[in-house]
Amino acid sequence: MAWSIAEVARMSKVTSRTLRHYDEIGLLPPAWIGSNGHRYYEEADLLRLQQILLMRELGLGLREIRAVLDSRLDQATVLREHHRRLLAERDRLETLARTVGRTIAELEEGKDKGRMAKINKPENLFEGFQAPSEAEAEVRERWPQAWQQTQQTVAAMSPEDTERWQREVTAQMIRMAEFMVAGTPVSDPAVQAEVDANYRGICRFWTPTAEAYKGVGQSYVDDPQMRANFDKIAEGLAAYQRDAMTVYAEARLR
Repeated sequence: MAWSIAEVARMSKVTSRTLRHYDEIGLLPPAWIGSNGHRYYEEADLLRLQQILLMRELGLGLREIRAVLDSRLDQATVLREHHRRLLAERDRLETLARTVGRTIAELEEGKDKGRMAKINKPENLFEGFQAPSEAEAEVRERWPQAWQQTQQTVAAMSPEDTERWQREVTAQMIRMAEFMVAGTPVSDPAVQAEVDANYRGICRFWTPTAEAYKGVGQSYVDDPQMRANFDKIAEGLAAYQRDAMTVYAEARLR
């Protein structure tokens, strides 16, 4: 069974113009083109479109999305990770909504009684807010100057610079995942070239020593939030990245 581009646009709420653009850049080519020049999509294409829209919701750029879809990563595994992240974000937003609703109720109760509102449990004001990651806290504590430099650099970045940087980081993670899935040793020159790009990217914010760079790599594994960011690309990526960074630090930063 196949669906026309107009039918796909109606079902997915993605414009025909966007679907044509996805075809032009090789992200979502149609299954076939009819004699009338219309694009037609089959079930596999609809599943691919669903993944594109999911990753777009999660903040990935089109180049990074294509790299994930064209990689050797199992699609069901990728979808399960997307599902886990979406459920976690839903739960967090529901908690925040309850927090704000409870605060509104307590403020209005105090107003109705003509007195200052009294918050019954102050800790409830902050339920659902995300704490800084362990890695972030470690950098702030162990390398305060690096933390300050990083904050200043980030503050000076434009929204376009920030988006470009985030896309670069995601693209690097995807390339490392492809090396890992292929069984490439972390000492391989191609892997180490990616690590060198990672190190130079960090140096835009601060310049870590060999021990500091190894510490950053270890934090990718030790910090649950950081590890999840890597392992959402491919299970085990955080440890693979850490090992590759250790090799780089020992060979290049001593």
